[in-house]
Amino acid sequence: MEKISVGIVGGAGYTAGELLRLLIHHPQTEISFVHSKSNTGNPISDVHTDLLGDLELTFTDSLSYDIDVLFLCVGHGEAKVFWNENEVPAKVKVIDLSQDFRLDAEGNDFVYGLPELNKHKIKEANHIANPGCFATCLQLGVLPLAYAGWLKDDVHVNAITGSTGAGQKPSATSHFSWRNNNVSVYKAFEHQHLKEINQSIYGLQPDFDAKLMFLPMRGDFTRGIYASLYTKIEQPFEAIKTLYNTFYADAPFVHVSESNPHLKQIVNTNKGIIYLQQYEDTLLIISMIDNLLKGASGQAVHNMNLMFGLEETTGLALKASFF
Repeated sequence: MEKISVGIVGGAGYTAGELLRLLIHHPQTEISFVHSKSNTGNPISDVHTDLLGDLELTFTDSLSYDIDVLFLCVGHGEAKVFWNENEVPAKVKVIDLSQDFRLDAEGNDFVYGLPELNKHKIKEANHIANPGCFATCLQLGVLPLAYAGWLKDDVHVNAITGSTGAGQKPSATSHFSWRNNNVSVYKAFEHQHLKEINQSIYGLQPDFDAKLMFLPMRGDFTRGIYASLYTKIEQPFEAIKTLYNTFYADAPFVHVSESNPHLKQIVNTNKGIIYLQQYEDTLLIISMIDNLLKGASGQAVHNMNLMFGLEETTGLALKASFF
C-alpha cells in the first residue's frame, strides 16, 4: 500500500503537535505540508521543539490538495470559515478536530468520529468531525447504558482536566503561577460538549428524558481527564459489568478495569479506561482518557486508520508515562 499523504492546517497548536508526533512514526503516512499563517517559513521544530531532529519541514501559508487526507487543527469557529473559503476536492478526506461539524444539521455530511459508536460509518466516510475531549471521556462512561436503554435518572458528572485542554494560547487560568497548586470549576452545567454527548445518548436511547449534570474542573497537571459519573440504576451489578465488557469487546483502546484506576495509566496513550462500582442503587463510573490523544489527535489518527482500511491501532501503540 502506498503511503497516505497528509496535510495539516493550523499546525502550531497542541493538537497539531500531538498529531505530528504520531504521524512521523506512523508506518503508512507521509507529511506533505503543515500550514500556519502565524509561523510561515519557520521550522516546525522551532514551535514543536521536541521534534528537533525528527522533522525537517517548515510551516507554509499555501495549501496543496495533492494529498489523501487533510487534518483541520484550527480553533473552534475557524473550521467553518476554512470550509466556506476553500473548495476541498472530493478525493481528499477531511478530519476536523474543532467542534464546528459535530452536531447534526442540514447540509452537514461530517460523520461524528467516535469509533466506539460509529466505527462502520467512519469506514465509509469522507469527512469526520472528531469528538471533543470531555465528550469522548464522558460518552465512554455512559453510552453502554444508553445502548441498553438503562439510563433512567440524572447522571451527575465531576470531571477534571489538565491545562493542555485549554489550548496553547495563554490565558489567566492556564498560566503556571495560577494553575499550580490550584483547582477550580468552570462552565458548570453548561459546557459546550454537552450538546454532542446528548446527541449520542438520544441516538441510542431516544426516550432519555433526564439530564447530565456536568461540573468541569481545571486541574493542576498538564494532560489527562479523570471523570467520575454516578446515576441511579435498576439492573444488577453483574449485568452492568457484562454490558460494558460486551459493548467494548470490539474496541481495542477501551478497557474495563477490575481495580480502581488512576490517571497515570492513560497519560500519553490512546486508551480509555472504565471502572464500575455499585453502592446500593447507585452506579459509579470512572472514565479516564488523555485529552490530547484519545480526546483529540490520537482519536483523529484512529479515524484515519479506519477511513483508509488500516488496522485501527496502527501508529497508536503508545507507552504510558507512568513515572
